[in-house]
Amino acid sequence: MSSPNFIDYVKFNSRSGHGGAGCLHFHREKFIEKGGPDGGDGGRGGHVILRGNAQLWTLLHLKYRKHILAENGKAGEGQNRTGAFGKDEIIEVPLGTVARRADTDEVVCEINEDGQEVILTPGGRGGKGNAFFATSTNQAPQHAQPGEPGIEEWIVLELKLLADVGLVGFPNAGKSTLLSVVSAAKPKIADYAFTTLTPNLGVVKYRDDRSFVMADIPGIIEGAAEGRGLGIRFLKHIERNSLLLFLIPADSKNIAHEYAILINELRQYNPELLDKKRILAISKSDMLDEELKAELRHEIPTELPSVFISAITNQGITELKDVIWRALH
Repeated sequence: MSSPNFIDYVKFNSRSGHGGAGCLHFHREKFIEKGGPDGGDGGRGGHVILRGNAQLWTLLHLKYRKHILAENGKAGEGQNRTGAFGKDEIIEVPLGTVARRADTDEVVCEINEDGQEVILTPGGRGGKGNAFFATSTNQAPQHAQPGEPGIEEWIVLELKLLADVGLVGFPNAGKSTLLSVVSAAKPKIADYAFTTLTPNLGVVKYRDDRSFVMADIPGIIEGAAEGRGLGIRFLKHIERNSLLLFLIPADSKNIAHEYAILINELRQYNPELLDKKRILAISKSDMLDEELKAELRHEIPTELPSVFISAITNQGITELKDVIWRALH
């Protein structure tokens, strides 16, 4: 998945339906001079509902929908007939979508399962007809309830990609090249920084028809947590990954220092990210001989598994898949 139409943030006005009014009515029939109250209740206003759809990968289909309106409920009628419910407005979203209220930033819900439905903006209740208010002491109530008004609010939807493995590294570290080699994904690859401007997903085939999903996250730079470069716009996608694969090129000036910078950016954005399992891959290792690898091993942090790889020559790719699979399971 790589597309200039990848949209991971939308804001829209959500308005649920008004409830229908209750009916004030008395039964009238031949030979029945004074029938009792038979005003029906009003129908409920339509909800605005979010539904998870595993076939969607982006919020593009909502980009130009600035107003989402559910239908109003119908008024009640005589003979105790309840008004029709307003039609619900169902919004299908990809898995990993978080809904927030724009004015308070309060999280309303998170959609993580296919078919999961959550009422985003509930519709107004229908009013009670006068038949509801009839009692032994008030057998002819002269009032009925109006319907409850619907709710209007601004909603923000944010997509956080769901993947087993998230690639973390500086721009031009070889993340897109690695994803293109281990999966069928076709991300844009070029020899300059910030080639990747949208996240890419790829399914990596493993032994015996097993597989896992890998996400190529746009490059992080020092100060990203404060908004530098692409800022925190794409750091959020790392939150939903089970495992973080740090990619640092072999021609880096100091592997341990670059790793420390990346860890610090994640810590500033969300300290909980450091609780995830981590693996370090030294990319572009085809330029190294065994002597240079031995020297670099002294720079590599000892607290996490590490693999020397080359996406060009496929060096270490099988070993990397094995390490990833063991960490995931």
